[in-house]
Amino acid sequence: MTVETLTAPPRLTPLYARALLPRLGEGRAPLPRRALRLADVRVDVDRLAAYDRVCGFLLRDTLPPTYPHVLGFPLQLALLTAPDFPLPAAGLVHVRNVITQQRDLRVDEPLTITVRAEDLAEVERGTSVDLLTEVSVADEPVWTGRSTYLARRGGDGRGGGRSPDGGSGDRRDAPPPRGAVVRVPADIGRRYAEVSGDVNPIHLHPATARLFGFRRPLAHGMWSAARLLAALDGRLPGALHVDLAFRKPLLVPATVVRVTTPADDGWHVALLSRDGRPHVDGSIRPAA
Repeated sequence: MTVETLTAPPRLTPLYARALLPRLGEGRAPLPRRALRLADVRVDVDRLAAYDRVCGFLLRDTLPPTYPHVLGFPLQLALLTAPDFPLPAAGLVHVRNVITQQRDLRVDEPLTITVRAEDLAEVERGTSVDLLTEVSVADEPVWTGRSTYLARRGGDGRGGGRSPDGGSGDRRDAPPPRGAVVRVPADIGRRYAEVSGDVNPIHLHPATARLFGFRRPLAHGMWSAARLLAALDGRLPGALHVDLAFRKPLLVPATVVRVTTPADDGWHVALLSRDGRPHVDGSIRPAA
């Protein structure tokens, strides 16, 4: 595999514009044997503080475990929108995110970020691919994130506001699940986009969300993930393993229930709709 070293982070707005261009021959070519690398990445402390506030983390001198994903996402999108990538970036659905962190990352550490694509596979609902983001400090691997994306078979990823399991919304007669009530404001997509750079139009405004088949904007999956981890801020180990599945789109505004349950040596966590179905669920535990 060749490694292409970049001199600056790719700009996200032109990449999203490229993602909307028509693509031919999707899924027929192999994954590019190329990784993108960005060295000497410095954390903007003001941007980090804004991210902490939007996601609910405490301000501290270490990075939230979800923040390296923000730093690596421009490289992910650069790969996804490259001419030789076999799947269309527009319509890809983020269905799972796995993070393994060996220790806390300090805000003053220069980082090297490398992103590559792997594990292109036909699955029940379409074609999946993993984008692997690795963060190193002085050649020491410290953080790995595996983002799994799905290109749905026979469609363009438009959901019409429907959940992946075919449901059209919450069952109003179901008893609410037990946990902490979280009110998600209508502008959370715009607020998260400002601090993360992820300006996917399905998150920004009802009009742009409707262009992709959603009746209201969606909260970013990685905002939901961060919100779950932020609820445990101060109790999380420096070395940890996070495995979260994004199941049902979270249309905003919304009221959801956050559940945090001790399990083995970690926690089971979830954001649930009023009928108890998960928007996001998974586990957080110390790294092996």
